[in-house]
Amino acid sequence: QLQLVESGGGLVRPGGSLRLSCAASGSTLDYLDIGWFRQAPGKEREGVSCIDSRGSTMVSVDSGNGRFTISRDNAKNTVYLRIDSMSPEDTAVYYCAGRPTRRHCSLESSSYVYWGQGTQVTVSS
Repeated sequence: QLQLVESGGGLVRPGGSLRLSCAASGSTLDYLDIGWFRQAPGKEREGVSCIDSRGSTMVSVDSGNGRFTISRDNAKNTVYLRIDSMSPEDTAVYYCAGRPTRRHCSLESSSYVYWGQGTQVTVSS
């Protein structure tokens, strides 16, 4: 049974950077698309970035604006999300999710099967 575990969240100063990790256990990530999603208090969950099994990526224009970088290390069974130039608007619980790979990854949360428990990211001075 595949399990995804996020880590790397915490308190960050505005303008700072953070790297989140999504580690898989119980199965390999090699044949999965992985997406990162976030949910801020009182808001709906939104897709941030995704990476397919071949390494092709997608970043949400609305939430990313060039500040999000997703990558994967299949040898470590881990996907990363780096966030730069952070602002309080980035405060949210960040989730990673997985699905059997398709032609391209997607930021549609309903298409993902496996979900982690989330990691809290707070941006504040």
